[in-house]
Formats: sequence, structure tokens, C-alpha cells
Amino acid sequence: MKLGEEFFQSPHAVAELLRSEGPARPVTMPRGLKAWLVTGYADARALLADPRLSKDSGKAHELFARQAGVTSAETPALARHMLNSDPPDHTRLRKLVNKAFTARTVSRLRPRIEQITDDLLDTMAGADSADVMEKLASPLPITVICELLGVPEADRKAFSGWSNTILSAAAAGEIQQAGFLMNGYLTSLIEAKRESSTEDLLSDLAHVSENGDQLSPGELVAMAFLLLVAGHETTVNLIGNGVLALLRHPDQLAKLRSDPELLPNAVEEILRYDGPINLATLRFALEPVKVGDVEIPEGGFVVISLLGANRDGERFPEPEDLDITRATGGHLAFGHGIHYCVGAPLARLEAEIAIGRLLARFDDLTLVGDPGELRWRESTLVHGLETLPVRFR
Repeated sequence: MKLGEEFFQSPHAVAELLRSEGPARPVTMPRGLKAWLVTGYADARALLADPRLSKDSGKAHELFARQAGVTSAETPALARHMLNSDPPDHTRLRKLVNKAFTARTVSRLRPRIEQITDDLLDTMAGADSADVMEKLASPLPITVICELLGVPEADRKAFSGWSNTILSAAAAGEIQQAGFLMNGYLTSLIEAKRESSTEDLLSDLAHVSENGDQLSPGELVAMAFLLLVAGHETTVNLIGNGVLALLRHPDQLAKLRSDPELLPNAVEEILRYDGPINLATLRFALEPVKVGDVEIPEGGFVVISLLGANRDGERFPEPEDLDITRATGGHLAFGHGIHYCVGAPLARLEAEIAIGRLLARFDDLTLVGDPGELRWRESTLVHGLETLPVRFR
């Protein structure tokens, strides 16, 4: 199966079909990469933590070049971050970023996130309708992560555009150009912070150390890229998917309005029901790996459907139903194992604040048009809407 338009617009249906056919099925990615797609919960959870599957970006680049029959080029600089590395490199990088990106750092952001959200809702309140993606879901996370990392306000629109292109199914040349521009920008920004430290996460990362160990300039640029992209893309789509899910399930929306204390669990159910990440980032087998009765050969690429795993009826009863009182523990929306999303607490906090305050501000929120006409972004990585028009009182 070639993953294309049908997969972008109906990933749950495709995952259900493939899950019925077997535990791992051969697919062709949008730009031609051949891989094995895993859609069942038990297999997905096990493989996400399986050390026989590597995420080494350098070796993956060589394998892709060999599969495509071309000469291997140097791995893009922005790809050399901890999400694309194995222990011990991953262990070292994660330890360094954990020293700067702590739970305390996230918790003290609540008042500022609430203020940004209220300001955005104020602009929405001047009309009787708005695009939630444009007015709330996109600007809130980009503002928060850029303020946290220390990206000047004037540069945020350009950064968001580069990020959207890099994570899309655009032509390789467009993606390379966006990566080149982002790499140059981040390199200059980090050099400035090394020379004159400010009170932000990038400055902390530039100077953080563990037993004398520090991030190299290249590692710091790649880390900044990872935190900036992951730190806003995940939350953009979590907010948008969450609002849509509630609008399409008015009984659950009414239940949440009547008991706002359900909000944290509602966010967890939204993560399970229609999470912001489509396929987990690429892995490849260091040796033959059995998935049920299927053997993935050494060097075979593996992609794991987080959306598919979270709709597996063997793990979550009646998985197609949104139930904000469901026990959602164990969902894989943020991954599993050593690569579990470092920004998960921030994404949860922003989604709780954004969705909660949106519902509190507008008591008559309805979707404009037919839900079937909504378009999803053309990406195998992120799962998010292009627009989400709503009408409110």
C-alpha cells in the first residue's frame, strides 16, 4: 500500500484495515521509502521500547540511500538530535536536556499560558465565528515555546512556516530549503545566546553541563530544532483535534461543561481517541525482528501507528467512542520507552488551559459546515487539521 491522500485524510480507517490484515504490513511512504507498518497496540508498545530497533539517523540515512539506489549523502544537521539517536548518545543528550527542561519549568508557565490564551480568546470574541486553528491552536503553542526558548517575536512567523514545510509531504527540495533556513537561523540565535546569556531555555541549554559535559554547537542547534518543532506542533494538533472531537460528540461536550474537573481526563481521552502524532518517527531493525507471524528483516524500516494502536479494541473497549470518563492509562500518543516525549507535560498543560478556557468563554460553540469537508494536513508524522471553523455566541 502507498501511503498518500487516503492515509492523510482517513488514517484511522487505513490503520483498522491494515490491523485486520496482520501485525505488520509492507507500505510505501509518500516519498518512496519502503517500510513495515505496525498498527496493533501490544506490538506497537513493545516495538517502541525494543532495543533491536534503532533510531540512529546516520545509519538510517545510509539504508535509505541504499534502498533508493543512490549515493548516500551526509545526514542533515537538524536530524542529529536525541530523537534520532540510540544509547549511549541518547542517554547523554536526554540527561542534559532534562536538567533544563524540568517539571518546575513547565508548572511555572501556567499563569503566562493562561494570559496568552485569554488574549487570543479576546480577539476571537469580536466576531461570531473564527478558525480555531488560526486564532488559538496555532498561535498559543508557538508563542509559549518561543518565549520559553527565547526566540524573538519577530521571527516566529518564519519559524512556524519552516516547521510546517519540514513536517509536510512537500517536495524534497522545499523541505531541504526550509531546513537550510531554519538551521542557519538557529545557529545564529544560539551563537548570540552563548555570547550574551538571557533568561530562557536555549541559554540554559547552551551552558548546562553534567560532570563537565556540554552540548556541542551542532548538538545544541539540533536540540533547539527538536524542542521548537515538537514543542509546538504536538500541542497545535492536540488542541485542534480535541475541540473537533468534543464538537462531534455533544454528549461528551455537555458532560465536560457540567463538570470541568473532568478536563485533565478529557485531554487524556482526546490523546487516545485522536492524538496529534500519526506515525512515530522512523526506526530500522538491527537484526531480524518477529512481529507476530511476520519477520521484519535486518535493515528493514519500521513505522508505528500511534493512532492505530490507540484505537485497538483489544486494548481499549469500544475504541471508536469518545468517552471523557474512560480509564485512558497506557495510551501511546506521546510514545513509549526511552523516546517518550520530553514535552508531554507542557502539551497537556496547554491543551487543558486552551480547551477549558475556550469552552468557558463561549457557551454556544458549534462547528461551521460539514465535518466531512474538513481537511487534514498532508503528513505521515503529525495528525492535525488545516482549518477548524466554528461559530459561537
